[in-house]
Amino acid sequence: AFFRILLQTVRVPAASNRSRWFLRGAEGDGPLENFTRVLPSPEEVALPRPGPDDPQITDEELLEATRRGDLPAFERLYDRHGARMKSIAGNLLASASDAEDAVQESFLKVYRGAAAFRGSARFSTWIYRILINTCYDAMRRRERRPEGEAAASSSDSDARLDLPAAGPDHLLRLELEDALEQLPERPRTVFLLSAVEGLSHGEIAEVLGVPEATSRTLLFEARRQLQRLLWRGRGRARESRA
Repeated sequence: AFFRILLQTVRVPAASNRSRWFLRGAEGDGPLENFTRVLPSPEEVALPRPGPDDPQITDEELLEATRRGDLPAFERLYDRHGARMKSIAGNLLASASDAEDAVQESFLKVYRGAAAFRGSARFSTWIYRILINTCYDAMRRRERRPEGEAAASSSDSDARLDLPAAGPDHLLRLELEDALEQLPERPRTVFLLSAVEGLSHGEIAEVLGVPEATSRTLLFEARRQLQRLLWRGRGRARESRA
């Protein structure tokens, strides 16, 4: 499971019930957080075991169990939201590998910040906001990479727009992807969340922390710029064939 791949429990001293969570990453093992924590008793973390989509157990209840150290509860949060988050990250970053990294980093932030969640927004709004900010950070890091590394990352297009990969729409898909990459950050994000992920303006406004009217304005701006870019690209194509 995702969380068990990232985290492992290391030795528990015989005279103590204290343990450390360690992060297993590309650079080896290192402490996830610079503190030791008391492992809760089974009675403290026990939860019913229905499937992750059981509506009887809310995201907030799973997060509360996560605060008490219930790793299966955290895994169930990933089961519920991981696929949607990978789709969002893939469309924002246009790279399957970068999207996977962003989702893993986001869930680690959720785990570390579980105690800070106060319920003023829906849990899904909170984690999608974390994800989008993580994707923005990844974009900025990518801009600072050497040119060769950035090109290799951008060529990883497995996670790009969820549109047909073949057929008469294929050329339009490629043109749209190229045009999207030229949009400013915020209009591009709103377009992807609305047109590709199907979020409402109310949901987008909550995730981005902006008024709903701003979401509508950014979507209008994105569509206008995309139309201009697509017409410009087709004009150049006609000129090259002439």
